[in-house]
Amino acid sequence: MNLPALFAEVSPWAFQAHPEVWFLVLAIIGLGWWTSRIGSRVLPSGTPVASLFQKRAFVAAVLLLLLSADWPVHDIAEEHLYSVHMIQHMSITMFVPPLFLLATPAWLARLVILDGGVPSTILRRLTNPVVAGVLFNALVALTHWSGIVRLSAENGAFHYTAHVTIFASALLMWMPIVSPIREHRLGPPGQMLYLFLMSIIPTIPAGWLTFAEGAVYKVYDDGFEPWGIGVISDQQAAGAIMKVFGGFFLWGIIVVKFFRFAQSERAERSQRLYEPDRG
Repeated sequence: MNLPALFAEVSPWAFQAHPEVWFLVLAIIGLGWWTSRIGSRVLPSGTPVASLFQKRAFVAAVLLLLLSADWPVHDIAEEHLYSVHMIQHMSITMFVPPLFLLATPAWLARLVILDGGVPSTILRRLTNPVVAGVLFNALVALTHWSGIVRLSAENGAFHYTAHVTIFASALLMWMPIVSPIREHRLGPPGQMLYLFLMSIIPTIPAGWLTFAEGAVYKVYDDGFEPWGIGVISDQQAAGAIMKVFGGFFLWGIIVVKFFRFAQSERAERSQRLYEPDRG
């Protein structure tokens, strides 16, 4: 068999339909429509179901989810480049989940979480910062195990299930930071410490990918190099993406929160200093 000719016929851009992704996205859109219908019934007359910011966050989350999980990103990530696979994972764990949480109205979250039923009790326990952080990072570490990566690349159903699972764990992980219910969030110092810990753990697999001498994931070492990207360069890029996009993104949030917290503390001290003596 002429392998160069065979590889020449392989196109990373070959279209593949993913009805399971379309179904998921349509279900999320349907849930958004259902929310608007329910909100108009449970909220006082004239109260908006969602703010303009929440609507925009919802649209951005849906579009980014579709872009990350559908053709061509999904197919290039699953069949050709682990670096694109890493971009896909970063999107569905770092960007899409907080957007969906920011898009969720507080009244809806209270209706789901605070109704007193067994599911709401389980959800409250899973969103505990320690539980959510450990669960998320354990799943991230597991998805970088070579056996899981191989099975994910070879089995589309498993790949889809793994993505849904890690996406759900990312929603839990982000709850202490951007929960729709304000009292469920950590205070600013706690949020900064929590995000710092979330940024440290992924450096382990990132460093492993970046400095590994051989091919870590044999499933991507198939002799086909799209756009001339070799398997070693591909996995080194994946490690850099995990470190830069993941770590720097979280550190950027920490910096913003630090300056906002410092500004609010200064404003509060100034208010106390210049507040007239009422005694």
